[in-house]
Order: sequence, then structure tokens, then C-alpha cells
Amino acid sequence: MAIYTAAPVIRELGPPETWPASLERPRKDPGSEKLVVGWREWLEFPDLGIPGIKAKVDTGARTSALHTHDFEIFEKDGNEWVKFHLHPLTHRGDLEMECVSQVIDYREVKDSGGHVERRPFIRTKALLGGFSWFIQLSLTNRENMKFRMLLGRHALRGRFLVDPRSSYLMGGDLSGKYASPNP
Repeated sequence: MAIYTAAPVIRELGPPETWPASLERPRKDPGSEKLVVGWREWLEFPDLGIPGIKAKVDTGARTSALHTHDFEIFEKDGNEWVKFHLHPLTHRGDLEMECVSQVIDYREVKDSGGHVERRPFIRTKALLGGFSWFIQLSLTNRENMKFRMLLGRHALRGRFLVDPRSSYLMGGDLSGKYASPNP
């Protein structure tokens, strides 16, 4: 027996009147035009070829951060670009991806331990629960952290409210989009 799944419908995150009725409840905050997300959510980054990564929604972090290692800055068409590697799933060290994106800026970022690091920033499309918008990500090594990504305040602003009691309000586990490891 064959099982077919429909491809997700991606919508630009526009005004609330354009949202599908399925998002009106429970994911819409009463009296607000913002969607409610949990303290952790699954995101996709199609322009980077990342079909799913678990993110901690962190209102204490101003910027968003993506785990990377072995990144290399290079020039292309007069602009700086970055090639980087990442392990998108915490417990899958065998799964490594290579991504390329244009560098839009370098900024000093203070981590939760108070350490300041100069990081490259990229701009890319994020998908969350069928909605898309562009966000800026800093690239840093989060190898020893529980989450490979932090979704910070700037990415949330004007779009989402966070329910710290809930998780994955915008959709389920996307780790199944990756091939299983070979036995």
C-alpha cells in the first residue's frame, strides 16, 4: 500500500486576514494579530537547503544564531560569501550539510556567558508552520548546546508571541525529512 503526503503550502506571512482559518485557533492570540509559538519550534531554511532544524525560541537573545563549523569566507562577484558546515540534528553526528550564503554584515555578539564574538551574519528565508519571512542569522559554533539554533527577538518582532509553556505549536518534528543513517 502506497502512502502519499501532500506537499506543504507555503504562504508569505502577511496580514491576519490572509491567514488560513486553521490558524485562527489556537495559534492566534486573542486580541492580537500575532501567531503564538512555543518555546521550541521546527524551522526550515529552503535557500540554505536545510529541510528542518529544531530551534529554541529565545526572547532573551536579540539576534538569531545558527550552529556552524568550519566556515570559510570567500569573495564572489565583488561580495563576501560564506561556506559553512552544520549538523542540523543534535543526535545525528553522521549528518552534515554544507551551505553557502552571502555575508551581509559582521557584528559583535555577546553570548549568554558574557563572551563577545565577532560573527558573520547572513539573510535567508525561514519557514515556520507554513509561513515564510526573511531573517538575519549569525553563524557560530553551538556544538555543545542543546539547540542548533536560537530564534531571537528580531526574528519574532511583529509576527509572533511566545507561549513558554508550549512546544511545537506551529508544526511537528521535521527530522524525518532527512535520510535515516545506514545500519
